[in-house]
Amino acid sequence: MTTFDCLVVGAGAAGIGIGCVLQDLNVQSFRILERGQVGASFRLWPPEMRMITPSFTSNAYGMLDLNAVTLNTSPAYSLNTEHPSGKQYAEYLQAVAKHKKLPIREGVDVSAVRPLPSGGFEVDTSDGTLRSRFVIWAAGEFQYPKLDAVAGAEHAIHTSLIPSWKDLDGDEFVIIGGYESGADAAINLAKLGKRATLIDRSGRWTRKGSSDPSVELSPYTKDRIHSLEEDRIRLMGQHDVRGIELTRAGKYRIRCVNSSGRETTVTSVTPPILATGFHGSLKLVEHLFERSAEGTPALTGHDESTMTPGLYLSGPAVKHGNLHFCFIYKFRQRFGVIADRIASKLGLDCTVLEEYRKQGFFLDDLSCCGENCEC
Repeated sequence: MTTFDCLVVGAGAAGIGIGCVLQDLNVQSFRILERGQVGASFRLWPPEMRMITPSFTSNAYGMLDLNAVTLNTSPAYSLNTEHPSGKQYAEYLQAVAKHKKLPIREGVDVSAVRPLPSGGFEVDTSDGTLRSRFVIWAAGEFQYPKLDAVAGAEHAIHTSLIPSWKDLDGDEFVIIGGYESGADAAINLAKLGKRATLIDRSGRWTRKGSSDPSVELSPYTKDRIHSLEEDRIRLMGQHDVRGIELTRAGKYRIRCVNSSGRETTVTSVTPPILATGFHGSLKLVEHLFERSAEGTPALTGHDESTMTPGLYLSGPAVKHGNLHFCFIYKFRQRFGVIADRIASKLGLDCTVLEEYRKQGFFLDDLSCCGENCEC
């Protein structure tokens, strides 16, 4: 049985980023396992979808590209675009992996992670069982769409299952869920000359109640909504969808309740579109994590499972209190924290991490985080 110092599960933005740090720390025995291709979840995006965080080649001025996953790289420079598509961003991740010569095994599916009584883990894969002292779970959050988010969801189609917005027949659509993927769907349909009704339990399109993009639409998305003809997108905020029904006439009835408790019905001649999010990849290992009061994985200050020593979490599922590290420029701040812990236990020189700290990849003091925009 092959034994490693560290196994990284997932070769998306988090897996490639944390792999680069391990490589720079000279961790000799580690491997990144990916069941598909590098950047697989990004390759599932509709071709019209773009990164909402802007890429800019500002490295020379001491400001790393917001979408970079490692030092001395810039998607803006390598891709020559500010808002990369999913396919383009996957190409950036592939280029980083090739440049860093990361030990990646594609086409390897992980089916189980078992802690050993003596320490370390056995990891069952489609390529056999492996052993490792440490496991970093970086499998991502966007490959398992929530197809059961509302009653009658079987009558709808999830945004992640639509290859291209050009493939949809019809002139009017109802979208359930108004965060980024829902807003993006409405925008792209409107650009095609179609009309969209966007239903969301909040009023996030027009309000400015938070400076945290984890809970607000990005300025990029708001700009795109405002640039469209007003009659192309109908915004229904403060409406909670309770169910979808298919009528005898072949139409779709979406039942909602507004903030006052009043029931409202929206009818659509086309299948409703679900922008209801994803279950995430933690299901396979969720029994190895305790749950915080908010229902998120409970982590130590090193992003290590509080109940399973040696198991670390990297990526958009990382949350500490009210701090949600759900974007690339957020969760990359924790790469150095995890790598420092593992390297220290392996007795390695961690001097290289000082540069990671300078570049914002080693945020271990969370007391300085939070909203502080005054105007």
